[in-house]
Amino acid sequence: MPKAYVFTRYGGPEAEALTEVDRPSPGPGEVLVAVRAAGVNPVDWKLREGLRRPGDPAERVFPAVFGNEAAGVVEEAGPGVTGFAAGDAVFGNTVDGGYAEYALLSASVTAHKPDGLSFTDAATLPVAAATAYDGLSQLALPEGATLLVTGAGGGVGAAALQIARAFGVRVVGVASEAKKDFVESLGAVHVPGGPDLAERVRAAAPGGVDAVYDLVGGDTLAEAAGLLADRTRLITAGAPPTEAAALGGSRVARARTATVLAELADLVLRGVLDPHVTRTFPLERAGEALRAVEEGHAQGKIVIEVGG
Repeated sequence: MPKAYVFTRYGGPEAEALTEVDRPSPGPGEVLVAVRAAGVNPVDWKLREGLRRPGDPAERVFPAVFGNEAAGVVEEAGPGVTGFAAGDAVFGNTVDGGYAEYALLSASVTAHKPDGLSFTDAATLPVAAATAYDGLSQLALPEGATLLVTGAGGGVGAAALQIARAFGVRVVGVASEAKKDFVESLGAVHVPGGPDLAERVRAAAPGGVDAVYDLVGGDTLAEAAGLLADRTRLITAGAPPTEAAALGGSRVARARTATVLAELADLVLRGVLDPHVTRTFPLERAGEALRAVEEGHAQGKIVIEVGG
């Protein structure tokens, strides 16, 4: 039986296990892939703790496989699926987990992997990079505008800095001092987080900021909001919709399309977007990969490499 890294109940790391599971069978609109790489994201451990997203089933079936993005080779296409055949190299959003030897991908949010794009890099695009791209598309800032990105040192933040720069936008990135060099290497002006953030941002951007892309929430989001004259230019992927709305902003509107994934792959091939995979782990060490993200020490992206 194939292996997968799962959580057996809601809770902390003690609920995790590497185990054997049945090989999935693709339903309508799904493709079964032999996983080569799976991206690791904060949402993975948040789901283990009991996060419910819109559209999630009322009760999760355990054991539940971790992971929301993967790249691999198509084994089988489900009923009604066109455009994918066995042997195709693809990447996309998983249906019910990607830290596994086999995973189901939603065909509508799956793209063919170009030959020049590695499975490891491809596995980073469906969640973090796509979230960054969707948010920037939502803001639609003109060239020369100034964007403040909070949580700039993580996977979404690193992608947002690079894509915004490619769009001709000046970027100020909020991150810890430990990530200063990393943020600056992506073409952003670094500002450390913490109390009195607004004062430091004003010093770094005397002309003000035109928009805020928040990836943190809480006090950081509230202080960043105060920098905007137009609160409709405030978007977040780090706080609940109610928290954003109370400040006059909104959540990032996710497109969730294969077209966005194909565009992101093209940005990587053109050298515009570097996924910045800083560490990789085998499936047998998936827990270590998740701890690095959960404890906030990850810089860039962490990927689980499964096979190939």
